[in-house]
Amino acid sequence: MMQSDLNPQPDASATAHSQAATRHIHDLIREAGGAISFDRFMEEALYAPGLGYYVAGASKFGATGDFLTAPESGSLFAKCLAREIAGLLDVFPSARIIEFGAGTGRLAEDLLRALSENHQLPSAYCIMELSPDLQRQQKERLEPLARELGIELQWLSEMPSERVDGIMLANEVVDAFPVTRFRVEKNTIRRARVRIEGEGVGWDWTEDPLADGAEFEIAQAHNLPDGYESEVCPRASAWLRELANTLRTGAILIIDYGYPAEEYYLPDRAQGTLRCHYQHQAHDDPFRLIGLQDITCHVNFSQLSDAAQGSGLSVLGYTSQEAYLLSLGLLDLASFTDTDDERTRIAKAQEVKRLVLPSQMGESFKVLALGKGASISLEGFSLRDRALSL
Repeated sequence: MMQSDLNPQPDASATAHSQAATRHIHDLIREAGGAISFDRFMEEALYAPGLGYYVAGASKFGATGDFLTAPESGSLFAKCLAREIAGLLDVFPSARIIEFGAGTGRLAEDLLRALSENHQLPSAYCIMELSPDLQRQQKERLEPLARELGIELQWLSEMPSERVDGIMLANEVVDAFPVTRFRVEKNTIRRARVRIEGEGVGWDWTEDPLADGAEFEIAQAHNLPDGYESEVCPRASAWLRELANTLRTGAILIIDYGYPAEEYYLPDRAQGTLRCHYQHQAHDDPFRLIGLQDITCHVNFSQLSDAAQGSGLSVLGYTSQEAYLLSLGLLDLASFTDTDDERTRIAKAQEVKRLVLPSQMGESFKVLALGKGASISLEGFSLRDRALSL
C-alpha cells in the first residue's frame, strides 16, 4: 500500500515493526480460513502483545507522537476536573480514583497536585493500563509524587474482584475500543471482514447478510439507506456493565469525542466515523502502517447511557467539553497573574482555545457523568446539560 502521502515516513525499525504486525494479521486470517472480522483486526492492530499500536513502545502523545490529548495540552484540564472530583469526594469520602488508559501519567499527576492543594486526596489512585511501556512511564512520573503526597498508587491488570467505592475516569479511552463495521444492503446488514490483499490487507464484504442483530436494529431505527456504512461498539456496552458491577458507590466520568445516536447516524455521515492518526495526520484507511497508527471511532453516547441505566447507574449529566470546563471555572483558572511572563500568558490562551473552541476540542468532545449510590448535582453541568438528547 502506498504510504508516501504520510510524513515523516517511518524509519527502518518502525517499518520492520509494521511488517511484523501485518504478518501477525496474515497468520490470523489464514487460521480463520481467509478472513477475520473487522473488530478482531482492530483488536490485534491496537493491542496484540508486542505488536499492537497501544502496547508497542513508540511515542503516541503530544508534539512528538500521533495526537494531542487535553491533559497533554497543559494543566488547566486537570485543574477543572479536580474541582469536580473534589465535590465527588465530599459525597464519597472513601472513594479511590480509577483511571483507565492513563497515557503518560500527565493527567494523574496534575489531578493529584490540584487535589492535594485542596487537601482532598482520594484513598488511593489506581490505573488500568495495558501498555507495559506506558506503565513504565507512569511509574517514573507518579511514584515520586505519591511518596511526596503520601498516597497509595496501584496499577491494575483487571477490574477489582470486590466491589469498590470509586470515582472512575476515562479520558479518550472508549474511542479506541474495537468496533464492528457494517453496510446496509437491501434491508439487510453485511458486516465487514478483513482479508489478505497482496502484502497487506483489505476489506472483505462477502459474509452472508444479516436480518437481525444490533446493526440491523440501528439501521431500522434510523432508516439508514442502502450503501450506508457505519460502526457499532459492543465492547463499550460490555465495559460499562463491568464498571457498574464493580462500583458499589461513586461516579464515572467519560470524556471523548462522539455524538448521541441521532447525530451519530445522520444521513450525511454515510461513511461512519472511522479515523486513523499518524504523526498528527488523520485519514480513514485502517490498513496502512499497521501497528504504527491509531485507529479510532467516535463514541455513541446514547449507547453508553442505555447500557449504564440498564446496569443500575444513573445519568448525572451530559454536555460538551466546552460547557463542562467553563462550568468548572476554566476562565478563572486561566486568568493571568502578575507573575506570568509573556510566554506563560500565550500558553494559557492557546490551551483555553484548544479546550473550548468548537473548531478544536470544545464541541466534538463530550462529557458523560454516571453515578451510583447517591443523588447529586455536578457543577460541570451547571451551564448546559444535554442529557435529554441521549
